[in-house]
Amino acid sequence: MFHRMCLVLTVLVCLFAEAPAISPGAQDSVWLGSLDLTHLRQGWGTPRVDSSVDGKPLRLGGVTYHRGVGTHARAVLRIALHESALRFRALAGVNDSSNGAGSVRVRLLGDGRVLFASGVLRTGRGGVAIDADLTGIDTLILTATDAGDGIDHDHVDLCDARIVYSGTPPGTFTQAPEQPSILTPAPGPLPRINGARVIGCRPGHPFLHRIPCTGERPMTFTARTLPAGLTLDPSTGIIRGTAPAAGTHRVTVTAKNARGSASVELRIVSGATLALTPPMGWNHWYAHYNRVTDALMREAADVMHRTGMADAGYQYVSIDDCWMNAPRHSDPLRVGPLRDPGGNILPNKHFPDMRGLTEHIHALGLKAGIYTSPGRLTCAGFAGTLGHEEQDAKQFAAWGFDFLKYDWCSYSEVTGGNPDRAALRKPYEVMGNVLAGLDRDMVLNLCQYGMGNVWEWGAAVGGQCWRTAGDLGFELDRIYEVALQNADHRAWSGPGSWNDPDYIQIGYVGNAMTGGEPQPTPVPPQMQYAYMSLWSLMASPLFFSGDMNRLDPFTLNILCNPEVIEVDQDPLGQSAAVIPLDDETFVMVKEMEDGSKAVGFFNRDEIDRDLTAPWSALGLQGRHAIRDLWRQQDIGTSAGPLTYRVPSRGVMFVRLRPLH
Repeated sequence: MFHRMCLVLTVLVCLFAEAPAISPGAQDSVWLGSLDLTHLRQGWGTPRVDSSVDGKPLRLGGVTYHRGVGTHARAVLRIALHESALRFRALAGVNDSSNGAGSVRVRLLGDGRVLFASGVLRTGRGGVAIDADLTGIDTLILTATDAGDGIDHDHVDLCDARIVYSGTPPGTFTQAPEQPSILTPAPGPLPRINGARVIGCRPGHPFLHRIPCTGERPMTFTARTLPAGLTLDPSTGIIRGTAPAAGTHRVTVTAKNARGSASVELRIVSGATLALTPPMGWNHWYAHYNRVTDALMREAADVMHRTGMADAGYQYVSIDDCWMNAPRHSDPLRVGPLRDPGGNILPNKHFPDMRGLTEHIHALGLKAGIYTSPGRLTCAGFAGTLGHEEQDAKQFAAWGFDFLKYDWCSYSEVTGGNPDRAALRKPYEVMGNVLAGLDRDMVLNLCQYGMGNVWEWGAAVGGQCWRTAGDLGFELDRIYEVALQNADHRAWSGPGSWNDPDYIQIGYVGNAMTGGEPQPTPVPPQMQYAYMSLWSLMASPLFFSGDMNRLDPFTLNILCNPEVIEVDQDPLGQSAAVIPLDDETFVMVKEMEDGSKAVGFFNRDEIDRDLTAPWSALGLQGRHAIRDLWRQQDIGTSAGPLTYRVPSRGVMFVRLRPLH
């Protein structure tokens, strides 16, 4: 026992002997737990003083501490030091009793500089001592991030955490809201044809495509070598008819107005593969939840047309859950028999005319999406399709729907716990086979949250896109992490096969926890630019899920930049490769069909950063022209390397074209 006590004393003496001496004068210290922790933002729970985030003792490496703060990754706390602080001291780690394998990184940032970085801390590994010099620092930011594997079990203990100061006491504060800045220029008067350049369809099926085009109206559209069976409305740019025989049909479409004209080649590929580029559209869920109505859906289609979203390439207007009857619900207009005597599924009273709804959407040149579950009931407790798969699919086709979101939900009642891959595949295989036999093209979205590595088999069961993780609405502070996990599956991305990390939730969105009325998105403006850039680089489906009736210029600037969307809709269909720079920064590089590269520089840190990507890391040789995609500006040429100042939680998004 004597020798053990001597060893502990020796370690403590060495630890504090290595710390720079504190300047003489009137000094004091304040425990971190005595500051106002309501300003601490964290990924789960609320901060606790003198206990772990879940109320257990502060315990690291078998040692219990009686003072400190318990928080949870991702955590951010800002502290005003007034240039009066001298040192920050603490022992940081993952609580021994975090009920799982937690892993975190703790850092101190002072006036834009990294003062301390812990490296990866793990459950049961004890803690790391922090003794950081704060001399002359005005603002301190304490962060605890996950170590790239999600925030589960990331219970962060900051034991004996205190600030030594001389002068004005430190105090916590909340960062002022970031003000949005519109980067994307408004569309010019000249015609510009946007959206997908390649369209998949099945021979002999109904065909509908609206040519997305910005520019001054009125505008006249023409199409050269349009296949027999298809007609183009010259005033709207809507192509309708019957899909042509199997093969690739190259059509030159031209849009002309009083200011000029624009032409592009449109490839109509008639065969077995749908969704040759990622689907784009709107889904009601994160805005309206169980409040959805026929009127809301029609209004959404009208807004998509009126605001220019359709001119940027958005085409699907999709109902999510709650259009059917439920056995019980707080809204009596949503309660009723689930099926008629013939077994046909029944819409609730908020949807009196499903065929009329799709006709309204189709009249605008847009497409209609619908939702169901392979289980007995949907996620929200409405009628599912179990035992009626073929009957329901034929009903959806008869109503005129073009897209089906198929949500796992209560199908767990069929499989029981821990289903194997065959059981996970089965309901989607059944529906995929049914849809393939219909006389109408219907894109199938597998919504089963990445179970069983769905990206490896989603296409084989007839799907065109599949969710790779849980509902993003519950973790909007983890957009970067969700995107990086989705990008891990890039090998399974390509024409007709898309990894789906969930919807774009900007503008006004509801709270996923409560299903409440839409409020301004919690995603800060710079992160919204990063959000859209990530999804486009990954070739992900672009489905907006905010309130269509509360769109503002900033939100439309994020959603409707045609040069950003062009990256997502590139016919090559590649998902970008990720190049890590450090723990908080990375680059994504996407090969484009024309030989150019789209490159995103991402900074998920709490401070602005200078990011540099070597030319060789980007796979480049020679000089390239550089285009800033968000600002739509040519910004010079380079033979490498590239360095950009990237704002906190933001992006620099460029396209590089080789110069010969």
